[in-house]
Amino acid sequence: MTRSSDKVVPFRVGKWLPHDHSILANWVTNHIDDISAKAKPLHPVIQEFKDLIENDPEIYMFFNQMFDLIPHKAPYDEQPDGKPQVRDYEHMLELVNGVMTMAPEFSKAALVGCPINAILDWSMGTTGGYAAFLNEKVNRQMKKVLDEWGRFLKSADSCYVLGTDPQSGWFGEDAQKVMPTFQADFKCDPSAPNHGFRSWDDFFTRELNDGVRPIASPDDDAVIVNACESAPYRVEPNVKLRDQFWIKAQPYSLRHMLSNDELAEQFVGGTIYQAYLSSLSYHRWHSPVSGTVVRAEVQEGTYYSEILVEGFDSSGPHESQAYITQTAARARVYIEADNPDIGLMCFMAVGMVEVSTCDITVYEGQHLEKGQQTGMFHFGGSTHCLIFGPHVKLDWDLHGQTPGLDSHNIPINSRIATVVK
Repeated sequence: MTRSSDKVVPFRVGKWLPHDHSILANWVTNHIDDISAKAKPLHPVIQEFKDLIENDPEIYMFFNQMFDLIPHKAPYDEQPDGKPQVRDYEHMLELVNGVMTMAPEFSKAALVGCPINAILDWSMGTTGGYAAFLNEKVNRQMKKVLDEWGRFLKSADSCYVLGTDPQSGWFGEDAQKVMPTFQADFKCDPSAPNHGFRSWDDFFTRELNDGVRPIASPDDDAVIVNACESAPYRVEPNVKLRDQFWIKAQPYSLRHMLSNDELAEQFVGGTIYQAYLSSLSYHRWHSPVSGTVVRAEVQEGTYYSEILVEGFDSSGPHESQAYITQTAARARVYIEADNPDIGLMCFMAVGMVEVSTCDITVYEGQHLEKGQQTGMFHFGGSTHCLIFGPHVKLDWDLHGQTPGLDSHNIPINSRIATVVK
């Protein structure tokens, strides 16, 4: 990853990390100070990670290179002595260790929804980081770390951020200004502690109130609805079975997206729609069509891999969104639509960095009605794709937007396309 002090980054996609990189650097500095003051012993899963790094010569090399290769050019990411904030892999592990009992606090200017991503922000984009975070052993261990953190986020102890502190509480004054319709939109009990939520995860996977997101044309099988509360990123026609997804254009490669599944052949020449979720989104998935579940599966993958050719990516791997559809942890739900003009289609949820737990809630052979829940992201949501075969002709309705990194959420269950005969 190349850094340049004259590159201006006005926002961060999905608002998972602060818009202003200097704020992110300040968060890392404060986290470093907090960890130094507490001198907390390593969690067993973090100690296991340390042992993996130190006992595997290839991984040891990568985790040294990733910090050695961080350029010392951007003062907002350095300590006063000119050294990177996160010094080496041991320091990195100490900082990640501190995250294991921490839930994201609200901040209107400096929300750090993905703290491990913040700790790895620069190192993951070096050539050493690129190699390390494609390593199968590293990703297996990273999944253990994230699963352990997820257990904390599902515990009552994680509720400490769900209070009414004006600046940092998710039910405080600042948060309510950016989520003014929360009580009307979501099932909760304002009279109960933490609005009735039992944990951070319970809050994050909150359910919509009945009737809040009506299903567009529920009786018209030609209308396809939005499967996630998400912003359009790309519509790509004529996708190939295999392509060089690691190059600048990040083309889709069906064989790799679908993990060499024989069903991939049916989508060659078809269309992929991709959209991304924000930190304040609703994080459950709904079926875009009525139909029968043919297959439902979770594919393990990478968690912190980003494409090198994009260069400076102040948003972590967000500018690598097409690339990670082929590499990251993801869930796939294949649906045989009731409408024969659609036939077999695939919904694919893609996890990214901490936002990696894909939870499918439907089963093979189940008939789904359009708009019915199919699963959810735990601790957030990353990006998702709808994949259609070459015979499906679609009239897209992206609500007046051009797909890209500056688009905004389309409500779930809203019309996004109509099948054209």
